[in-house]
Amino acid sequence: MLETKIEIVVATRYSEQDFWTQSALGKSLMRFSFDTRIQYRVTHSNFLGLPSIYNSAISVTSDETILVFIHDDVWLDDYYLVDRIVSGLQQFDVIGLAGNVTRSEAQPSWRYLFIDGKPIWDDLENCSGRIGLGIPPLSQVINWGIVPAKCELLDGVFLATKATTLKQNNIFFDERFDFHFYDMDFCRSVRAKNLSLGTWPICVTHESDGVFFSEPWYKNYHLYIQKWGS
Repeated sequence: MLETKIEIVVATRYSEQDFWTQSALGKSLMRFSFDTRIQYRVTHSNFLGLPSIYNSAISVTSDETILVFIHDDVWLDDYYLVDRIVSGLQQFDVIGLAGNVTRSEAQPSWRYLFIDGKPIWDDLENCSGRIGLGIPPLSQVINWGIVPAKCELLDGVFLATKATTLKQNNIFFDERFDFHFYDMDFCRSVRAKNLSLGTWPICVTHESDGVFFSEPWYKNYHLYIQKWGS
């Protein structure tokens, strides 16, 4: 039986040296040296859109590998990371940490809705997930809802799936969505193939809360609506 292999795929604006000494993810991964199942694919000093980096990894990674697409400002707090990912992918085709069990008309993110042109939080009964937010060890734990849960949308801060799942279904990230809506579009592509999305209990801390409603964000939102129609 082939040994499970996890490939962490990340694009960072840090140099190679600074990534390992200054970024949350780099410092976290140093602590996982005990687990030989974990490999890394890090693109340093990056200003390319995330989809192009992620697609390159999909294209060259062996089919038996599990890919984890993750942001560089994430602290990995779970020493059983690989085992939890493997368990999650026995239940769902793609797993994440937070998401929405529904999808509404023209929804702009997994946690927001637009009502009368204004962004509001979706009802918590539609959400799932649990993530630390801030700087460990005193970061606040945000509880979005019951985990695990089958979802329609997942947050792109952490997405894990088998390489063979993507390749066999010809699923890639749309490179029009550089840093915004790449995850929403990816989730729609997964569901369009009748594959499953779900949240899974994995302990992490995210240093930032994301960037919403900027000019680049709105630009990609309009592209997203043009592509999907709603």
